[in-house]
Amino acid sequence: MIDFDALKSEKGLILAVVQDQLSREVLMCAYMNREALEKTVETGITHFWSRSRQQLWKKGETSGHVQKVKEIRVDCDMDSLLLLVEQVGGACHMGYRSCFYRNLEGEVVGEKVFEPDEVYKS
Repeated sequence: MIDFDALKSEKGLILAVVQDQLSREVLMCAYMNREALEKTVETGITHFWSRSRQQLWKKGETSGHVQKVKEIRVDCDMDSLLLLVEQVGGACHMGYRSCFYRNLEGEVVGEKVFEPDEVYKS
């Protein structure tokens, strides 16, 4: 495995692009630190670093909409990762399959797959 120290991270974080393994649809982007990458490799489920909360988070921990990692690739500059996954449920906390559900005009072009209020109960 490529050592995290060999990757070009900024402030200990590296961009991770998450893509559906079969359809190749880009589902989301998030940041990983060493712990998130190690936990992802160890469990086969994506983990990321929340810059706003300053903590590790497991994708789908609350919603059950996990991402099962099939392959992790490193780009040529070694400054970003591509995670090919099997997405269970929606990737977006707004209820869409992909976080990229709007075009530049603000028109919704993505598929809504769940209602956030039903999934993220306080």
